[in-house]
Amino acid sequence: MMMLSNIFDNIFDDRLFGFFPAVTGLTPRNEPVMKSDICEYDDHYDLTMELAGYSKDDIKVDLDDGTLTIQAVHNNTHDEKDEQGRVIRSERYTGNCQRSFYVGSEVKKEDIQASFNDGILHLNIHKPALEAPANQPRTIEIQ
Repeated sequence: MMMLSNIFDNIFDDRLFGFFPAVTGLTPRNEPVMKSDICEYDDHYDLTMELAGYSKDDIKVDLDDGTLTIQAVHNNTHDEKDEQGRVIRSERYTGNCQRSFYVGSEVKKEDIQASFNDGILHLNIHKPALEAPANQPRTIEIQ
């Protein structure tokens, strides 16, 4: 088996989603919500994403047809009541952000390990090993 170093041209390219702020993880002022760092190594990629304020249960990571999608949904309700039990303030917050990266159809679910600690999502994405094509003659037979 041979490991190809550039099997993922434009890996983690999410420019296609730039028209949709909810998909790219950008606020209306184009400030990144899901700040990400991607490092490439010989046999894997490390993706680190900041998700401050979210818990592990708020985060969902899917791989579908070569596209890795990370979604974070957060619901928060805060009620304050006076001494008689009447509500004097009630605030609700619902946040949803999502980001997608094309990682290639060769990547399988088993190739990705995920962990979440202190507001940081860490994904280790192993590069699949591809078999080298058999040495076949390049001469075309004329009939």
